[in-house]
Amino acid sequence: MALTIEESKSNDETVVVVQGEVDLYTSPKLRSAVLKAVPAAAGGVAVDLSGVGYIDSSGVATLVEGLRSAQKHGKTFILVGPSPAVLQVLELTRLDQVFEVRTMS
Repeated sequence: MALTIEESKSNDETVVVVQGEVDLYTSPKLRSAVLKAVPAAAGGVAVDLSGVGYIDSSGVATLVEGLRSAQKHGKTFILVGPSPAVLQVLELTRLDQVFEVRTMS
């Protein structure tokens, strides 16, 4: 499945909406979008992962890199509505305790 990434603004947050599979081949596209969004964001970046059906270690590494970049720039970095598959990976790696994860209700 192809990866699509859309960016929008919401208040002082830049929202990066990700849909598809994040793997070794598609994670560079996500990395580029996230690392571009962080310095341009007014207050922070929210990465919407509700449409991601699969994520591997390269995708997780990309999210960690985004978090580090946000911290360096003094911005927030939030994962929004991770799909069950993404949430499982975050929990297995204990990164659900590192990232701020906002569930969709």
